[in-house]
Amino acid sequence: MDKKNALIIGILLFGLILTIRLVMLQLIDPQYKVSAQKNALLYQTKYPARGEIIDRNGNTLVGNKTTYDIMATPIDIKEFDTLDFCRIFNVDVEAVKKKLRNWRINKKKIGYQSFTFIKQISDKQYSLFAEKAYKFPGFYAISRTARIYPFDAGANLFGYINEVDREFLEKNPEYRSGDYVGITGIEKSYEKVLRGKKGYNVFVRDVHNRVRSSFMNGAMDVDAEPGNNIVASIDGELQKYGELLMTNKVGSIVAIEPSTGEILAIVSAPGLTIEQLSNIRKEYSDILQDPYNPMFNRAVMSAYPPGSVFKTVNALIAQQRGVINSETRYNCYRGFLYGRGGRMGCHGHPSPLNLKQSIMMSCNAYYANTFRAILNDKKYNNIYESFNAWKADVNKFGFGVKLGSDFPSELAGNLPSTETYDKIHGKGKWNSYNILSLSIGQGEVGATPLQIANLAAIIANRGYWVAPHLIKESGDSLITQKYSEKHFVGIEPKYFESVVEGMYLAVNAPPGSGGTAWRAHLEGATICGKTGTAQNPHGKDNSVFMCFAPKDEPQIAISVYVENAGAGGVWAAQIASLVVEKYLNKEVERTALEQSVIQTSLKQNVPVRKRNK
Repeated sequence: MDKKNALIIGILLFGLILTIRLVMLQLIDPQYKVSAQKNALLYQTKYPARGEIIDRNGNTLVGNKTTYDIMATPIDIKEFDTLDFCRIFNVDVEAVKKKLRNWRINKKKIGYQSFTFIKQISDKQYSLFAEKAYKFPGFYAISRTARIYPFDAGANLFGYINEVDREFLEKNPEYRSGDYVGITGIEKSYEKVLRGKKGYNVFVRDVHNRVRSSFMNGAMDVDAEPGNNIVASIDGELQKYGELLMTNKVGSIVAIEPSTGEILAIVSAPGLTIEQLSNIRKEYSDILQDPYNPMFNRAVMSAYPPGSVFKTVNALIAQQRGVINSETRYNCYRGFLYGRGGRMGCHGHPSPLNLKQSIMMSCNAYYANTFRAILNDKKYNNIYESFNAWKADVNKFGFGVKLGSDFPSELAGNLPSTETYDKIHGKGKWNSYNILSLSIGQGEVGATPLQIANLAAIIANRGYWVAPHLIKESGDSLITQKYSEKHFVGIEPKYFESVVEGMYLAVNAPPGSGGTAWRAHLEGATICGKTGTAQNPHGKDNSVFMCFAPKDEPQIAISVYVENAGAGGVWAAQIASLVVEKYLNKEVERTALEQSVIQTSLKQNVPVRKRNK
């Protein structure tokens, strides 16, 4: 075949392909017909209902109600009675006129776009507008859903949604102006599950740009797909009760089901109220001015000194290393004396103590000796090696690392390194005495209340934890798979028994026998607990308590952290005990204790600074 014939055949084939393609576009595939007629069509978005959030008992925590937005298509707007329009929606006339002027100036740039003009109008306003809609060309109402909260609790936990802004759209091109997105809490963490998929109705315009009818009798309309519901691990009643107990207090409560890592309740106080959450756009400015920062989730974003609850970690590591055993005894001389006048103080109790008694009575001297035994272990060549080995063991307990929860703002807390102490003391100039505060959960260690509750769960499980999480089920099966892995801390189960027994005696030993958590006693519940009194440079000590119950086959593990509230055996222990009673028994019989906790205000003890407006 010569070049001339090859060229002719090539041209004919190209023409045939082009002809077939044009037929496909014009006659067969209506999608391209829609595209070709785009300028003659009006697309009205149908927004999906956002997925609901249900608690572990089937109660709705976050639901939906129908509301309406007033939309405007500037190219379709003709002269109308602005006074009547503004009376319906109670909006400023001059503000409306200004917006209309801006649209007229930018009409070429705007084209056929539609904009949200007024958000979430009332039912009464919608009815008035529906009657008079014909008088306001270019304006129309679309159905939306707004969040409702049947439980008056959990605002910080649920988080809020808001309309996307320009910065968000630049990073997330799959969204469009007018869409809503989860900003905080569960709404943010599970945005992809909850959001649903938009649909649209297609209408035909005539030569005068007036909407005449549905395009192709609705054949090209697409229904909105509602978001998937989520079953949260939260117990709604327990969440509500925890928030009640933290009235006029600063701190947090975290309750976990130990065997699964499911979070039963998580309270940050003071926190957002449901009323504030429901009106977040109106309340936002005032919320930001609140000196107690109610949007700050202390349960996952505050790295507090854990105090004496941290002694349990050192007790377990020391046993696994073989540097102490359950019968190891240390003396306490109202504290630990070292060097030239060095002293770590301790409260009065019998001496010497074994491991079980050291937990029960929370002896500082015992853990100063224990910590030194860990760091001075002769199988390591120097303090750097032994410290790094200790730190690696502590990391396994979930301290100094993120737990991998489904909170978008979870902190890792603080755990110092050898570099930390080289900077403080100088390279090679520090030893176990310089960093003795780590033995009792003070100094450079910082833990979130979530990490402390996770520690209680580890002890309850005798050696493992599952990443704490808020969701039991959802439309995304990968969510539940992610939170089924057990993380073992590398401590043999037998070494937990003395620690568990010490925690049991701290709560349940006869009065006067030295148990630091006797106020947490609940008849029949076999609560195992550990107090902590964390030193605080900003006023009174912080009150810390962690516990689990029952002792065997535990159902709940808890941490309570109350800022500037004093000893952990007082307020934190009593709050935790009431939470246990509520969860295990469903009802609280110790009403006098309950009322005492609710009515006691400790908030005023916490120094705050006024925020600038």
